[in-house]
Amino acid sequence: MQAMVLAAGFGRRLGQLTDRTPKALLEVGGLPQLARTLSALEAAGANRIVVNVHHHADQIEQWLEGRDHFAEILVSREEPVPLETGGGLVHARGLFDEHAPILVHNVDILTSIDLGALMAAHGTSPRLATLAVHQRPASRYLLFDDDGLQGRLDVRDGLTQDARPARGMPGRAAYTGVHVASPRVFGLVEETGAFSLVDLYLRLAATGETILPYDVSEAEWFEIGTPERLAAARAAFARRDS
Repeated sequence: MQAMVLAAGFGRRLGQLTDRTPKALLEVGGLPQLARTLSALEAAGANRIVVNVHHHADQIEQWLEGRDHFAEILVSREEPVPLETGGGLVHARGLFDEHAPILVHNVDILTSIDLGALMAAHGTSPRLATLAVHQRPASRYLLFDDDGLQGRLDVRDGLTQDARPARGMPGRAAYTGVHVASPRVFGLVEETGAFSLVDLYLRLAATGETILPYDVSEAEWFEIGTPERLAAARAAFARRDS
């Protein structure tokens, strides 16, 4: 099983917290976020994990060198700028076995999602991707019907971006930042430079590619991308440890 941790971003929404420390190494419950993510992937059976880096890349690489790993850890450096989620995956293409699916995990997500079950749900089907989704309040939702991904709803301004005409009102769910991608995706990418994986999937859904949701609403989920959300995650873990 192979996986990728997306850890190259600046973490600008965290303000001064990431001036000297990469978001990946911010601690929750006494452990760097990257340590929690790698441990979860290894526990799910990942034996090759690619970590992309840019902001404070040297710090992350040094930390990785000092950690004992069950999996083979490979680093994908992005220069001169980070390439977002889609560009980062494509940039790391040569580090993957292109005959096996890739479990992709944002580094700023702390969750109890059963990653092994997510991989099993994706299986060897011809679908292009399986997105772990949550029923939770959010400012942006993905829209699905029985055929898969249909569009995106931005609650902040009421705009809906349709991937293709839906036959009925699709269900909506919030993306968790965790998904499985078929290696077929590399042959379908037309985008270059920095781009979003979600935008890529919306475009490909419009061409008939199947991108299905996997409901993980029962799982614990934190996103630590802002000071307030980081504080909430830290408080939750402090209560658990007290």
